[in-house]
Amino acid sequence: MIRLRDVTFLVHDHDEALTFFVDALGFAVRQDETFDGGWRRVVVGPPDGGTGFVLALSGADSAVGRQAGADVAFFLETDDFAAQHERMVRHGVRFREEPRHEPYGTVAVFEDLYGGAWDLIEPPAH
Repeated sequence: MIRLRDVTFLVHDHDEALTFFVDALGFAVRQDETFDGGWRRVVVGPPDGGTGFVLALSGADSAVGRQAGADVAFFLETDDFAAQHERMVRHGVRFREEPRHEPYGTVAVFEDLYGGAWDLIEPPAH
């Protein structure tokens, strides 16, 4: 078996990113350690497992917020769209559109803390 464990997500500030991922999205902190020399490794992900994000400091990197150029980079799946959408709105997450119903589920595009596009999606019940 093979799985994608973690992917790198570029950030300007670990603590700011933690607030977004933990408070607004509901992710869990999987690792937050500072090593010799001051290097900090921060990993977040869905609380019930699955692929996580290694929050990597980028400095002045212009790729922050443009992980996939102008396209949607990440697809956040939920089994309760209304509750997740409400949580995110309450925490100031900016949605680019109102939720819409498509054959593949309920979906809306939102922005991460740097303006990068994500989909929030609840697949249809089978």
